Amino acid sequence: MASTRLTRSITGSNSYKATFSAWLKLSGNADKAIFTSIPDGSNNFRIHITGTNQLQLKDYQSSSTVALLLTTQVFRDPGAFYHIVVSIDTSLGTADDRAKIYVNGTQVTSFASRTNYPVNNVPVINKTGTHEIGAVASGDYFDGLMSYMAVVDGTTYDATSFGETNAATGIWKFKSPTGLTYGTNGFFLKMDTSSPGADSSGEGNTFSPSGTPTLAQDNASNNLATGNSLYFTNSSWTTSLTNGNNTFTGHTGTNSYPTLASTIAMPSSGKWYAEFKQTSSSPNYYLGVTTPTNMLFTSRQALYPNYDSEGTTGDNAYSVYGSNFEKYIKENGGTNSSSSYGATVTTSQNDIMSIACDLDNNNLYFAINGVWHNSGDPESGSTGTGAISILNDEYLFFMGDGGGSADASGAANFGNGFFGVTAVTTSPAKTDGSGHGKFQYTVPTGYYTLNTKNLNTYG
Repeated sequence: MASTRLTRSITGSNSYKATFSAWLKLSGNADKAIFTSIPDGSNNFRIHITGTNQLQLKDYQSSSTVALLLTTQVFRDPGAFYHIVVSIDTSLGTADDRAKIYVNGTQVTSFASRTNYPVNNVPVINKTGTHEIGAVASGDYFDGLMSYMAVVDGTTYDATSFGETNAATGIWKFKSPTGLTYGTNGFFLKMDTSSPGADSSGEGNTFSPSGTPTLAQDNASNNLATGNSLYFTNSSWTTSLTNGNNTFTGHTGTNSYPTLASTIAMPSSGKWYAEFKQTSSSPNYYLGVTTPTNMLFTSRQALYPNYDSEGTTGDNAYSVYGSNFEKYIKENGGTNSSSSYGATVTTSQNDIMSIACDLDNNNLYFAINGVWHNSGDPESGSTGTGAISILNDEYLFFMGDGGGSADASGAANFGNGFFGVTAVTTSPAKTDGSGHGKFQYTVPTGYYTLNTKNLNTYG
C-alpha cells in the first residue's frame, strides 16, 4: 500500500548468481519499485515498473550502469497478478544469458533497451547493503499488491520453480517452491499473515516493515476484484486510484469525475456483494452498478446514468446519489430516469454502504451502515422486497465523484478487509458463505465475494 515498504540490511555474499520471483498486482501509473538493493549512493540494483509501465532491471555500480533490461512489453493490467522472475548468472559465456526475465512463465526476448552484465560481475543484489521491497528509500512506492516473493542467493532458477500452467485452463498459476537452496541472503516471503516480512525459507532473513502494511485477501491463488485504473480515461475526468486501486480521490473543479469501478464484471447470473465507504465530508457521489461498455465512454455517461447531454446513448446503469439516495436508471440506451428510492437520506463521512446484486432475479439492494434501504431484503429472492429492479446483464460495481465544487472521495472493499488503509472494525470480520472476503457487515445468505474462486463456483 501507499508509503509502505519492507527493509533488511545484509552482509553480501558476492556471488555471481541470484534469482528473484514475485507475484504482483499493479496500481497507478507512476514509477513503482518492486525490489531494490542499495549499498550506497553510487551503487544500487533495482527491479521496478517504470512510469511508462515497462518492467526494468537496472544494476548501477560505481556511478555507471553495468546492466539494464527494459522490456518492450508494457504492464498496466490492474486486475491480474503478474508473475515476475529474474535470473542472473554473470559467469555465463553468452552475454544475453547473464540476465533473464520471465513473465507468467514465458521468457522475455524483446527489449526496448538492453545492456548486458560484464562476465563475472558481482550483481549489487548480492553485495552488502540494504534490501528494500516496495520502495526506494522513501519514494517510488509500489502501492499495489505483492505475494510469494523470493530471492535466491548463489543459485539460478527459471520460472518453473515458482509457477506452473494449470492443465485445465492453460493459465499460469502459483506453485509453492520446494527443494530450493536459498543461500546466505535468500528469503521466501509468503506475505499471507499480518507479518508480511516473515521469512519462510528457513534462512531466518526476515524483513522489517516501514509504514503500515495491510494484509489483503487478494493473492495469486484467489484474485479479488479491485478498482480499474484503465477505465474512464478522458483527460478532463481523470481517475486517481490509490491503495491497491481501491481508493478514489475527488478533484476540485466542475469537470472532474474520478470513479472507481471493479476490475471483475459480475456474470449474468449469481448473487454478489461489495462494500463502499464515503471518505470525504461531501456525499456528492454516485454508487451502483454499470456495464463495462459504459466505462469505455470518455464521458461522464458511465458515472451519471441520468446524464445524456453529451450525446452518448450508453448502456444499462443503476445508481443512487449520496445526498438523497434517489435512484437513477438508464436502460438499453433509452431515456434516463430518476425517482425516489425509499426515504430521503444523506450519508455522512465514514458511512459504509453495502451493495447486493442478485442477477438470478435481477434485483439490486443498497444498505447504509448495515441497514438495508427501503426496507430491503436481499434474501427475498424473486419477490425483490425493497429492491431496484434491473435488466439482466454483466455489471461492474462502481462509486464515483459527482463533480462540481463539493468533491466526494471513497473507498471500496471487494473483500480485502480494508477501505483504503483502514481495516474493517468488525471482529471477526464477516465472510461470505464460502468463507471468502472480510467485510464490515453481514453478507446476505447466498451472496458472494467477487473473486475468481467464487466465479468458478457460483458464476
